[in-house]
Amino acid sequence: MSLQPFTRITGKAAPMLAANIDTDVIMPKQFLKGIDRNGLDRGLFFDLRFLASGEPNPEFVLNQSAWQGASFMVVGPNFGCGSSREHAVWGLKQMGIRALIGSSFAGIFYDNCQRNGVLLITLEEAVLQRLGQTVSQPEQALISVDLEAQEILLADGQVIGFQIDTLRKTALLLGLDAIGTTLQRSEQIKVFERGHLAANPWLG
Repeated sequence: MSLQPFTRITGKAAPMLAANIDTDVIMPKQFLKGIDRNGLDRGLFFDLRFLASGEPNPEFVLNQSAWQGASFMVVGPNFGCGSSREHAVWGLKQMGIRALIGSSFAGIFYDNCQRNGVLLITLEEAVLQRLGQTVSQPEQALISVDLEAQEILLADGQVIGFQIDTLRKTALLLGLDAIGTTLQRSEQIKVFERGHLAANPWLG
């Protein structure tokens, strides 16, 4: 499957710094019943985004004008914990979230994001908190994330560097999922197969 490449993206960053936001908060269970991925943006953070009346909750960050249409979220520790529902990542993508910036992420959620082309940036907690405070100010919510340079550029000119595994970085830059990444090495695979069969002809 081809994914949207991630190179350098500029957009609003919404702060959501509470710890241990799990996948049931990100995508409540009632939105897991469909047979396809359609409409999951409606379910994203549903119980936080909407009041009991069905009206948007004006207190929720993604409903506030300063952060509506955000491309990024600055999130608290252990984001994405809980069940392994991939729907949570699909909902984030449908909502237009291209990257999550945090201090730690649940392992399965981390892998689901990678498979679906959502960049996860891990920063030290102190750096993360400063970034969260910065983007909490509406006039400083616009940032750029440059994956090639591995930098976050803030509205006031500050630059925050980040680390990322080379394979994950390459896959995101090229818009490749796991199958696409494997096919990048198709010639090497063929060479290995020929050599393996030559050494073990009974496998042919």
